[in-house]
Amino acid sequence: MTSLSCDSVTDDALYQLACAVRESGYEFTTVTPATHERVNSRTENEWASDLAGVFGWSRPFREGIVPATIWDLMRRADVLRPHEEGWRSRVRLSSLQGQLFLHSAYPTVEADSVFFGPDTYRFAAAIESHFNSASGPVGRAVDIGCGAGPGAILTALARPQAQVLAVDINDAALRFAHINAALARTGNVEPRHSNLLMDTEGAFDLIVANPPYLVDSAERAYRHGGGPLGAGLSLAIVDAALERLADCGTLLLYTGAAIVNGYDPFKAAVADRLSQSNVAWSYREMDPDIFGEELLCRAYAHVDRIAAVVLTVRKP
Repeated sequence: MTSLSCDSVTDDALYQLACAVRESGYEFTTVTPATHERVNSRTENEWASDLAGVFGWSRPFREGIVPATIWDLMRRADVLRPHEEGWRSRVRLSSLQGQLFLHSAYPTVEADSVFFGPDTYRFAAAIESHFNSASGPVGRAVDIGCGAGPGAILTALARPQAQVLAVDINDAALRFAHINAALARTGNVEPRHSNLLMDTEGAFDLIVANPPYLVDSAERAYRHGGGPLGAGLSLAIVDAALERLADCGTLLLYTGAAIVNGYDPFKAAVADRLSQSNVAWSYREMDPDIFGEELLCRAYAHVDRIAAVVLTVRKP
């Protein structure tokens, strides 16, 4: 195994840990938090019995479940958390399009948690679909609110000659994005602290984003979208992208839209903004019903459903 180009000893150990887990043949598809809770609540799943239980399902584990090499790397990476007579991992590893991504362990309750789940897979599918249908050159790209970095990394893999920025306001996310880019061997990804596109320069041929879009009472950064029904950040990304897209550049925004009495207020707000700009755009529902449990929350008392949508904006 090679070393991560990083000043932090723990970051290098975390990279080595991910490499060791990958070399074991590990794969894990991450489910929704609701499904995760239901599966882990089964009696036989109280404790992990393999690496998928430790690094995928975030179950507590006892000594001997994790091979000695991986245990030592976990200790050096400072990801071991005591739990009763055993331990828990502070990180998870998820599979996506042949890559492994480090992110926060379940449950993601901390303010700086880095989320990865079914939304990430849908976002990745939207990016893949875009590259399958678009053959234009990409010199500069950016993933706004990059989280663990899947958008930036998949873009970098598809367009290895491009300069790809991975921007976020969460330092924990940038740390994971940096390590995950090294895992994917993408030397053209640059994680950078930025609110939207502040502190970045120039125009972009491609802007991708999978922002938080829920109304979260705790206002956790990875969930809370702000604004009307959680659409605030998504609309801010549209505004920022319109100012920074290069000629023939594209915005690919995957987000959630709360539908009220059959009406999509997010789409209406997008249409109002884009009607004043010389751009071509399309909007589609990728999944008509996601995060149905959120409808039990007060903020969604009058919402029919939350849809996963993909907005594509192209500047002529």
